[in-house]
Amino acid sequence: MRTYGRLSGRVVDALLAATVFGVVAMAIAADLGGTRGPEPAAFLFAGGLGALMFVRRAHPVLTLAATVAGIIAYYMADYPPIGLAVPVAAALYSTAEAGRARVALLVAAALLVVTTSFRLAEGDDPAYLFGFEFATTIGLMAAAIALGDGVRSRALLAVEQEARARRRMEQERLRIAREVHDVLGHTVAVISVQASVAAEAVDDDPEVVRSALGVIRESADGAVRELRATVGLLRSPADQDESRAPAGSLRQLPSLVEATSESGLPVTIETEGTAVPLPSAVDTSAYRIVQEALANSLRHANATRAKVVLRYGGDTVTVSVSDDGRGWDAATADAAGAGLRGMRERAELLGGSVSVASPPGAGFRVDAVFPVELR
Repeated sequence: MRTYGRLSGRVVDALLAATVFGVVAMAIAADLGGTRGPEPAAFLFAGGLGALMFVRRAHPVLTLAATVAGIIAYYMADYPPIGLAVPVAAALYSTAEAGRARVALLVAAALLVVTTSFRLAEGDDPAYLFGFEFATTIGLMAAAIALGDGVRSRALLAVEQEARARRRMEQERLRIAREVHDVLGHTVAVISVQASVAAEAVDDDPEVVRSALGVIRESADGAVRELRATVGLLRSPADQDESRAPAGSLRQLPSLVEATSESGLPVTIETEGTAVPLPSAVDTSAYRIVQEALANSLRHANATRAKVVLRYGGDTVTVSVSDDGRGWDAATADAAGAGLRGMRERAELLGGSVSVASPPGAGFRVDAVFPVELR
């Protein structure tokens, strides 16, 4: 693609060079005035103007300066007139396209002043000079500068749109990574605990083993379903099916609490205030934060019980997860730090916040506050 872009640019430069040379050469060949006729040196000058188009991208201002200097020198040599706007138009366009529209305007104005003064001194008719010809010259110069600036603006807009698309893709990948982390984190914690229970009871209590294996199977099946839906989001947008979006809702809290309780950490749910419908992003993020917090309590806190509280109040909803474990210490910080960062990122993306209260030895509590309505 880059090679094609470079090739396309060279083709444009070649066409522009041929156009400049052809227009100027035809004006020279018309021989409409001047003390010197269409000599080879005049056509060499036309070729030089065309050749400048091959360096206009790398050195736009230098190209413009060389063009202006060449035109002035050409007229001082009194070769046949070639106009003013047409020979300099391509250089003005290139300068504006490079983001130097102000330089192009100043150079165009200066060139007009110099050439007009010179022609008045030579005795040209002021009525003709300031009439049709002057207006036409200004119009062509202004059009060339406006076109170059417009092309630059469109190019910048395309770059900005591409950057926004990349940012959206990165955000989507981060969101999917969080989904995978949350799904696997809680499921692995449940499986680990149940596997330990099964290992301890394998010789003495087959019923406990069967129960533990059932929980493991159910948790694993649920994780597989969610991971399939999450991985499905990695397909191209045209192939995505919204119905396969990852599940995750506060409506699923009873199932989550039941699985955690069966893994050895009894959990209760309380609701305060009147429940209201939540935006899907808030609903999913709140559920994932509860899921991550319970997984941390199950794996790292050495807790004997935990509680989930949903508080609906005005324009916010708060989810609180607390346990009676060992609280925040170095080991907990190292183990749960990434999860807590993920919780905060989830909430902040939606205009919410996450706070942690954890006196050493006095349990661990996570409070996540979300707006009920997204703006």
